[in-house]
Amino acid sequence: MLVGLGKMDLLIAEGHSLKEKRQVTKSIIQRLQKRFNISVAETGYQDMHRRAEIGFALVSNETVYLDKKMQEIMAFLEGDGRVQQINFEREIIPFGG
Repeated sequence: MLVGLGKMDLLIAEGHSLKEKRQVTKSIIQRLQKRFNISVAETGYQDMHRRAEIGFALVSNETVYLDKKMQEIMAFLEGDGRVQQINFEREIIPFGG
């Protein structure tokens, strides 16, 4: 089994308050969950108005599948005009025997 892990640092254009930031991040998280069926959560910068860190995980038995899905996730976020990607890190880890 392989686990794909990703972390995205985002700059939020509409982040004038924590409430506005949370509306944007919550929307992005829900859309990612629905579209890609992945585990995803806000993992950093909770107290900053214009920054967000979102982490995600997905599982497969094929590296090619995980790599393709992570590329699709990155492209999906690039198409969201509410945020700008600052950094995108990803890793595929073998798990189990």
